[in-house]
Amino acid sequence: MKTAVISFTGSGRELSARIAVGMSDVTRFCFHKHTDENAETFTELSALIPAIFGRFGALIFVSSVGIAVRAVAAHLCSKITDPAVVAVDDSGKFAVSVLSGHLGGANELTRRVAETVGAVPVITTATDSRGLFSPDMFAKANDLVICDMDAAKTVAAAIVNGGRVGSRCDYPHSLLPFELTGGADCGIGICVSGNAEDKPFGTTLNLLPKDLIVGIGCKKGISANEITAHVMNVFSENRLDIRRLAGAATIDIKSDEPGLLKFCERFGLPLRTFSADELMNVRGEFSHSDFVEKTTGTDNVCERASVCAGGSLIVRKTSGNGITAAVSELPVYIDFERNDR
Repeated sequence: MKTAVISFTGSGRELSARIAVGMSDVTRFCFHKHTDENAETFTELSALIPAIFGRFGALIFVSSVGIAVRAVAAHLCSKITDPAVVAVDDSGKFAVSVLSGHLGGANELTRRVAETVGAVPVITTATDSRGLFSPDMFAKANDLVICDMDAAKTVAAAIVNGGRVGSRCDYPHSLLPFELTGGADCGIGICVSGNAEDKPFGTTLNLLPKDLIVGIGCKKGISANEITAHVMNVFSENRLDIRRLAGAATIDIKSDEPGLLKFCERFGLPLRTFSADELMNVRGEFSHSDFVEKTTGTDNVCERASVCAGGSLIVRKTSGNGITAAVSELPVYIDFERNDR
């Protein structure tokens, strides 16, 4: 993730340089009295934070925890969207996870920073400090979408308070940790499935896998709004949750199509492209179009591209307004022991 390292003192500047060497995609911001040629300079922290808060996934303050908290307090919105915030004292003794420990990745970042500079990691979230199953970290590690943060808090609270919660998983998975049980009579539980409306427990934390690939073919000049409308319609008609969308795929001659690129940017999707030969060589039964084959070199773009990206076709070609779309499903394995710790 893009990380900003902010320092204020001479020793803090040196420590920020060490942090940058040990990590990737780091931008250093140093107070103007203690800076160097490899850092950006600031004079007022109150002006710097608003300028960078939405640009970086993580902020590392080489400062006291108090400075870090006061700097970001006015800009906080939600644990789902707020960046990770870590504070490291400028002598490098302690690295403290301050904000967005689970979903934002601050706990893991704290461990990495501590290892890089030889500091002691300080992590105070209850599930981490006691070595308990964390629904937030479990979801993040398995690339699952948390459908209800209130339910996630209820599950986490039950575990922290010594309870066991129910679990239903519709995919192949590892053994359940002690904190989870496969019993159906639990009042609180998690449900890993493709349907957010599944409610097997009184309070159900629904977790959706990001396991769907949309294959797209389109005429030149199609807008992102038109592609979005078509894809949303395909998902709606087939009762698929758009939050499960993991990526898009198409033929390589469409790799620079502005509307398609903007559609992918809008949904935060990687776009995979394949040559006509790669698409024609993928195995399976696909819709055939002489016109498409004559113009692109393959008889079908959307179905073949979605499967070529690693999925199994579940929605065949749907056409409309110069766009074709098909959906494939990626294999899913849920690892209950993987917690990003």
